[in-house]
Amino acid sequence: LLCIFGGSLAIEMTFTLQEHEVQCFHEVIPKDKKISLEYQVISGGHFDIDCHMMSPNSKTLYKENRKQYDTFHHKTIEAGEYTFCFSNEMSTFAHKTVYFDLDLDDESLDAPGQDGEGAHATALTQLESSAYAIHESLRLVVDYQNHHRLKERIGREVAEYLCERVQNWSIGQTVLIVVVAFGQVFMLRKLFDKPAPRGGKVGI
Repeated sequence: LLCIFGGSLAIEMTFTLQEHEVQCFHEVIPKDKKISLEYQVISGGHFDIDCHMMSPNSKTLYKENRKQYDTFHHKTIEAGEYTFCFSNEMSTFAHKTVYFDLDLDDESLDAPGQDGEGAHATALTQLESSAYAIHESLRLVVDYQNHHRLKERIGREVAEYLCERVQNWSIGQTVLIVVVAFGQVFMLRKLFDKPAPRGGKVGI
């Protein structure tokens, strides 16, 4: 999902990372851009992942291991292709679902309607400023909605995992109760079963 608003660019994606797998993403970013990378593990394993980001000259800008979620802010000092990778190499059997959001804002861009003269320019500035404020508020609402969706999905994953564990535990307990019941019946029958007398009748 890619959204472009004025001087901002937002890239959102949810993907599955298999065990021992590394996935890298590349984005060409101009100079003097303020970038924000936010990621979160939605499901899988211990909800942890490795993440690192590199500049066009292969310089490490960010590197964290075994994080469930984090946010990284940076202002680019050079233009080029930036790379950020997610690694699940530490996991031997659990695949993970990862969500990330990459925001690019141009600090050189201000609110519209800064130029002009007279009453017309003032009215236009007020109108454009209001539209710009509404736009920023809507972006904030979208961010809040995404975070709430992530929390809801994580909660659902945890609930389904606990439900599966409880169900397996209940099945195990049921099987154990049945086995113990049959064992007790068998033991009681052995206790009350008398062996048949051997030989003939004994005279008096």
